[in-house]
Amino acid sequence: MALSIQITLNGKRVAVELDDVRVTLLDLLRERLELTGTKKGCDRGQCGACTVLVDGRRINACLALAASLDGASVETIEGVADGANLHPVQQAFIDHDGFQCGYCTPGQIMSAIGLLREARVHGDPERVREQMSGNLCRCGAYAGIVEAVLDAERATLGERKRGAA
Repeated sequence: MALSIQITLNGKRVAVELDDVRVTLLDLLRERLELTGTKKGCDRGQCGACTVLVDGRRINACLALAASLDGASVETIEGVADGANLHPVQQAFIDHDGFQCGYCTPGQIMSAIGLLREARVHGDPERVREQMSGNLCRCGAYAGIVEAVLDAERATLGERKRGAA
């Protein structure tokens, strides 16, 4: 039985026909909508490679049924940069060598963006490690990732202060 849903994907309204209501958000993004930035890792919600934001909150796209997201706002790594201007988290990952093979990087970046929207980490590396613990890096780039998140927090706090002035 086919099902029609509409989502706002990276700021654009998208209508999707689902042939199978068991399609995950991850498979919808990668296979139907050709947004391959979100990676398929363990396919069990254990590695975080498929982290995206749904209505501003971090989720594992491999565990979410697309059919349940009618009307939701979905943000993927493809929608993070503003043209040639990188998001502060993306820039911080580059500045701090927060990736090595790059496979987990999209999920790490989306998780970091979600984290910084959900709560401040107050410059606390342990809090960053705890809050990012659902995202695994097999290359061991954790030190760079933690520094990148802390740097991005400082950068976005500066932007918020300038915006409030």
